[in-house]
Amino acid sequence: MALDAWNDFKEQVRQATDIVDLVGSYLQLRRQHRGYVGLCPWHDDSRPSLQVNPERQTFKCWVCDYGGDVFSFVQRIEGIDFRQSLEMLADRVGIAPPLGTNQTATSSRGADERRSLLRAMEWAVEQFHRNLLEAADARPAREYLAGRGFSAEVIDKFRLGYSPESWEWLLARARPTVFAHSVLERAGLVVRHRTEQSYHDRFRGRVIFPIHDLQGRPIALGGRVLPGVGPEKVAKYINSPETPLFSKSSQLFGLYAAREAIARHRQVVVMEGYTDCITAHQEGIENVVAVLGTALSEKHLPLLRRYADSITLVLDGDEAGRKRTDEILEIFVAAQMDLRILTLPRELDPCDFIREQGSEAFVRLLDEAVDALEHKIRAVTQGLDITTQTHQANEALENILSSVARAPRLAGSTPSAARLREEQILSRLAHQFRIPEEQLRRRVQAMRRGKQHRGGSHSAVTDAATDDCTAKQIMLDPWDCELLELILTEPTSMAKVATKIGVDQLRSPMGRRLFAKCLLLHEADEVPSFERLMLESEDAAMKNLLVQLDEQGRAKTSAEFQRILDDISASFVRHQEDAQLRTTTALLQEGQLHEQEQDTTLANLIESLRSRQAGTKPTDG
Repeated sequence: MALDAWNDFKEQVRQATDIVDLVGSYLQLRRQHRGYVGLCPWHDDSRPSLQVNPERQTFKCWVCDYGGDVFSFVQRIEGIDFRQSLEMLADRVGIAPPLGTNQTATSSRGADERRSLLRAMEWAVEQFHRNLLEAADARPAREYLAGRGFSAEVIDKFRLGYSPESWEWLLARARPTVFAHSVLERAGLVVRHRTEQSYHDRFRGRVIFPIHDLQGRPIALGGRVLPGVGPEKVAKYINSPETPLFSKSSQLFGLYAAREAIARHRQVVVMEGYTDCITAHQEGIENVVAVLGTALSEKHLPLLRRYADSITLVLDGDEAGRKRTDEILEIFVAAQMDLRILTLPRELDPCDFIREQGSEAFVRLLDEAVDALEHKIRAVTQGLDITTQTHQANEALENILSSVARAPRLAGSTPSAARLREEQILSRLAHQFRIPEEQLRRRVQAMRRGKQHRGGSHSAVTDAATDDCTAKQIMLDPWDCELLELILTEPTSMAKVATKIGVDQLRSPMGRRLFAKCLLLHEADEVPSFERLMLESEDAAMKNLLVQLDEQGRAKTSAEFQRILDDISASFVRHQEDAQLRTTTALLQEGQLHEQEQDTTLANLIESLRSRQAGTKPTDG
């Protein structure tokens, strides 16, 4: 009963989630025949190769060999497991999980907590926003934002707020509500004292910048202290801590507001400050996001790759901005994206530049941004004559090559694509520094070997990341494939299949697993249809295989079902006979049988071969 309730819950969520709407919320789709296509977010896709089938409620990229249903899609694109994808989609469509079973109790508690934290964040953001707009003590915050040039429209768009300089302002407002202090703590809104069971507000005397997820829900806050308010020795900016809703190293400020413009331009501009991002939006440059107190990293790229082909990273003109070249180049080498760098004039940030010189001047600078390799070359060769200052030129080249050697291989980049990117970089360096390309290649390889000897295998990390994030093609024996396609095409004929073929006759592990599922459903008087098998499966690889078999099977005719089944069955029998013949021959050749056993075994072997040649079944003997 518990399993039925669990499957009913999964089916309710699946039916309530339209895959076209779901996939379309992450990337642009266009109609093609009876389905939809879009650029695949998991490989360097120049032609739309992701296919979405609204009739079957499935998707498939044949280049990546990855496909499945709504759950599989969310698992892959959000980097979560099946249970989390189910909770996320259930929350999206407003369906509560069933209670009363061990299997769903943990899931239900997790989903309930997430909903509770989301409601708490939404409530808190509204309190801060209304306080900014209405409270007398928020006047300094309003003046600060006006001084930054923020209009009422942009304040409302980003739902900016203000938290007064009070230890318990938010806590006091929460008392008449359903939000317990422990919930506010879990959401990162308040801090619990270590020595006693009491709490205080985390954000005090700060302008509040809500951070939203891709569905527009607030999941965290950034807080900027007001000049002249509160203690002097406090951090200028603080963010929410890591919570069940929020991980700052993989999320971006303003992405929800910017994603349509990013998808339209296929380009994203990444800044380092919230006010920089908001100023750009206010001035009509809407494909802009900001990092959350961290540097742009490889964790951000899968998120950005959903919408953009090109990233322009804007660095402030201060010393910290100029020192980021090593990290940036490593990301560039690994990423199968165009990563460009814009360093602003000395001591200016984007907000100041746009306010002083206007959005058109800023857009012109964006158009002039150089790629990360050129940015690195300019940084390490500034004021250097490569032709005459040989020693310094060699040091600069070593600096660049060490960044190339350290670069990770990111999820979604195939080994061949990564090699091609590296070849292009080495070719450019060879031309720039007038050194044979092969010599540079050997030097990078030597650096990588040295890195491995010092305590870390780069290739092991690379393979692990690729295995974790990239779907591996499932190789089925052709006859296994034929059988499973037949079952999906004619699921009501499983009774005939079950009388002729057993699980152990299939030759591939995944094929045996899927066939066993079909048999179990048949024995329970259930039809092993594509829809039912997708519902039963929570493994992404199995769902990928089912979509592949379903697509291939529907392209064939089932008019000769019995003949095809007989052919498959005969093939399995012949395979078993071949295996037995090989075993028998090996025993005879190795002399592992007694003399009488040898005679009997040899006679049976000869009889079997004669029967095979005659096309008849050998007699037992």
